[in-house]
Amino acid sequence: QVQLVESGGGLVQAGGSLRLSCAASRNILSIKSMNWYRQAPGKQRELVAGITSGGNTNYADSVKGRFTISRDNAKNTVYLQMSSLKFEDTAVYYCNAVYLRAWVESNYWGQGTQVTVSS
Repeated sequence: QVQLVESGGGLVQAGGSLRLSCAASRNILSIKSMNWYRQAPGKQRELVAGITSGGNTNYADSVKGRFTISRDNAKNTVYLQMSSLKFEDTAVYYCNAVYLRAWVESNYWGQGTQVTVSS
């Protein structure tokens, strides 16, 4: 079991920045990957960024160069630094953990945090 608690969402003007945090209930180095997804109204949930236990990162094309995913192992926390925010970044952002145990992958989700970018 992995519990995830997100924080850091809010209202920001276009061009501004926000940092999201996701605190995990277990050692994040034991988690296969930690990811940020987002879901805008009327749209499917999409992967924004991810980081593996080995430190490899990946980003959606739409956020490359603007968003950075990072982690603090001591705090079991993953961050999403968002800069140069655009109106289309408005969405509920969800933290996701892919946990591998006994060759079985399980997905865990946070409750989501709203990010609203005003144009």
